[in-house]
Amino acid sequence: MELFDGRPENEEGRLPREIRVYDFLDGLGIEYKRVDHEAATTMEACEEVDKVLGTLMCKNLFLCNRQKTKFYLLLMPGDKKFKTKELSSQINSARLSFAEAEDMLRYLDIEPGAVSVMGLMNDKEKAVQLLIDEDVKNGEFIGCHPCVCTSSLKMKTADVLSKFLNAVEHEPQIVHLVGED
Repeated sequence: MELFDGRPENEEGRLPREIRVYDFLDGLGIEYKRVDHEAATTMEACEEVDKVLGTLMCKNLFLCNRQKTKFYLLLMPGDKKFKTKELSSQINSARLSFAEAEDMLRYLDIEPGAVSVMGLMNDKEKAVQLLIDEDVKNGEFIGCHPCVCTSSLKMKTADVLSKFLNAVEHEPQIVHLVGED
């Protein structure tokens, strides 16, 4: 794996949703590093990507309430355990579960394995509430996918929180997750 500055020189074979992410970030003047890789299906593969990027990838979870009337995108450190009960009490939403693949596609134009904060640029209905763990918010960099699971990006957290979220008109709710048993 090789670390690149910015978008790929050759866009052949890349999905339109990925190219839209690069166009959007470039339009906002957000600098980013990129690494291309096989789909990371194991923690070991994810750790290799982390090493090349020089940052910890965010764990991005797409969640919903039982009635499927509220959807949430949770950004948390990849090394923290997710505890439903811990989050539910902070956002006043009982019975959280993982949302269906169809809902990911519908709201974020993302498929399982590629969930990312970048998908919020596709949430035109503003149907998804962004939740960010305070450890992610306080980190210097965010690692995420550009809406596909075969590339990963590293960008300044400050750029994501200010420039990107302002542009996509999503206000994050900061949560505190301990993630311990």
